[in-house]
Amino acid sequence: MATARDDAADVAAVAVQVRGLTKSYGDVPAVRGIDLRIPAGEIFALLGPNGAGKTTTIEILEGYRARDGGTVTVLGFDPGRQRQRLKSLIGIVLQSAGVDRYLTVSETLAMYASYYPRPRPVGEVIEMVGLERKRDARVIKLSGGQQRRLDVAIALIGNPDLLFLDEPTTGFDPSARRDAWEVVKNLAHLGKTVLLTTHYMDEAQYLADRVAVIAAGRIVAEGPPATLGGREHARPRVRYQLPAGAAPRPGLGGPPDADGFTEFAPDDLTRALSELSGWAVSHEISLETLEIIRPSLEDVYLALTGDHTAEEPGGPQSEPSRGTGPQEGVRAE
Repeated sequence: MATARDDAADVAAVAVQVRGLTKSYGDVPAVRGIDLRIPAGEIFALLGPNGAGKTTTIEILEGYRARDGGTVTVLGFDPGRQRQRLKSLIGIVLQSAGVDRYLTVSETLAMYASYYPRPRPVGEVIEMVGLERKRDARVIKLSGGQQRRLDVAIALIGNPDLLFLDEPTTGFDPSARRDAWEVVKNLAHLGKTVLLTTHYMDEAQYLADRVAVIAAGRIVAEGPPATLGGREHARPRVRYQLPAGAAPRPGLGGPPDADGFTEFAPDDLTRALSELSGWAVSHEISLETLEIIRPSLEDVYLALTGDHTAEEPGGPQSEPSRGTGPQEGVRAE
């Protein structure tokens, strides 16, 4: 029999709990009965095309949009009724944030820290996001990747338990993206819970402990990236290149394409590779370009979501937008 102590422990162990969440804009449903459970300390990615209900769901969790139905608990609070108590416990990193471009990094963080009664030390946060060498640089002089690190630092300065990261690396070059990924990974090491939205499947694959795919207002798949949609059980494809004029042995692929590649999906991968290598040796054909390909997270995502690319009805402009200014950073006493 569950006790009050057990219930309290379960609340502490779960950062986000959503059951039967619904939201419509007029006669158009945007969210159609979503269930989510995100344990504390997890990096969770919510994936979905434009118009799928992703933004609406996130804004309801943050307390910036009212729901029509269902129950929502974020860090033990109902964001629709207890937003003032909740907002001191969450940090939000939007795709773009309005920061005074002529303040230095340390001045910016000191300003935001002043809005909280118990902030993290400025120097500690600067070190956490890897901006030690830029602490005295003005924001206008920062690169895109460095500005994104500053956005994360601002979200961290109030010492939140849950961070919402909205498309954290949009517009980054590959090097800056990798740097940003390491910052996010470090948040998990600090025991923070991270709810991430992204359109980059490699980003979700690298960062997330679990992902959920939303399409047409419903969760259509949920689980670790490696197993989402049964990826681990999907039949692999074998792909290899033949020299000009050569044809594959029957059963080991169809006619080569224009670049000389042929591929097939065997029922028994081990047997097929044995037959392919034996045939190649006997015909003195090199298989240096041999590849074994399993469905990627992107393949699974596209199969799950189909053609859902419309904008979400209502849109963020129908209610006050999420802010990153001082008024959104003040802790509720």
